[in-house]
Order: sequence, then C-alpha cells, then structure tokens
Amino acid sequence: MKKILCISLAALFSTSFAVAQAADNDAYKAAKDKAESDYKVAKDNCKSLKGNAEDICKDEAKVAEARAILDATRQHQNNAKDVDKAQRKLADAEYDLAKERCDDMSGSAKSACKSDAKSAHKTALANAGTTSTTAAVAQDTREAGTNLANTTREATADTRSAMSDTMITTKVKAEYAADPLVKAMDVHVETQKGIVMLSGFVPSKAEADKAVELARKIEGVQEVKSSLQIKK
Repeated sequence: MKKILCISLAALFSTSFAVAQAADNDAYKAAKDKAESDYKVAKDNCKSLKGNAEDICKDEAKVAEARAILDATRQHQNNAKDVDKAQRKLADAEYDLAKERCDDMSGSAKSACKSDAKSAHKTALANAGTTSTTAAVAQDTREAGTNLANTTREATADTRSAMSDTMITTKVKAEYAADPLVKAMDVHVETQKGIVMLSGFVPSKAEADKAVELARKIEGVQEVKSSLQIKK
C-alpha cells in the first residue's frame, strides 16, 4: 500500500513539474516574441532620424530588446547557462550603443569615451560569467570593480568636464561592482542626457535603494529614475 502511495505521489509531482515547466516555456516564448516585435517597431521609428542619431536610436532599440529577453530568461528559464548567454548579448548591445554615442565626440573626449565603453563591456562580460561561480570568484570581481572605480575617480579635470552619458554609466556600474550590497549583474544601467535609468530584478528593497543612492552620487548625474523590481 505504501509503495503504491509513493508511486502515485511521484507521478503527481512529475506531472505538476512538467505542467509548470511548460507554462514557463510558454511565458518565456511570449515575452521573447514581444521583445522582438517591440524592437522591430522601435527600429522602424528610427528611420525618421538622420546620421548618427539614427544609428544611436537603432542601438538603443537593440539594448531594450536584449534587456527584455534577459529579464524574461531570468524570470521564466531560471537556467544559469541561458541567463549568462542573455547577459552577454545585452553587454554586447550596450557596448555597440556606447561606441555609437562616442562618435558624436571628438579629440580626447572621444578617446576617453571609447576607453570607458570598452572597460564597461569587459566588466559586464565578467559579471555575466559569475552567475554560477563561487563567492571567492565574486569577491575577485568586486575587487576588479573597485580598481575600475578608483581609476575612474583619478580621471583628469578635462575628462570630467567632457562627461558623457557613457562615462556616467561606466562609473555607476563600477560603484555597483565595488559595493558589497549591490549585485552589479542584477541592475541594468542606462544614461540619457545625465538622467540615469535603472531596471532589472533585485532580491531586496535595500539593494534597490542602495543602487539609487550610489547612482545619485556620481558626478554629472542630473536625475535617477528607478524601475527596479523586487524578486518574488
């Protein structure tokens, strides 16, 4: 009798798991399809712009698509390999956008902008690889982020005066990487005309509040808008 009961319970759990997994897969596909559809619409709207403004618009649309797919992957797939892959695609999209924005600059400001964009890209890729690593590796990443933050703080006055949105984003991410509470991989940072926009899923309200606080302290930040969500 007990054996029959155990078999029945195992079958029930197996069926429930399969149903839940199918539901997650359907939800993920729907979210991914929406992200791709929104990207196509946004990209078409960019055609009304000219020159580099059009290129920036298209790259911004690509970043939004990659971020939406990453959020869907975290919420519905919950697979370290898939999350890492989505994070890397977002990092690449952000890097392309950052480089495009640098094209509006010239001289030393442009060089500094590209250098910061490259550093931010490397940091983002490093963070993507820490999804399933040990705490020791995470600590190494934080130390690397601290070094990046220190290097950024030592920038010359001329570089500070030529502060770009890309530089602001880089500094915010560096502060997150160096902070023990904020997990840099949880928070997506985007800056437009000095306005820092935060999005993504974080484990607690304390982390969300700290992310906003750190961003506000960065030189050149005019305003911080947060759409961070608490993981349930």
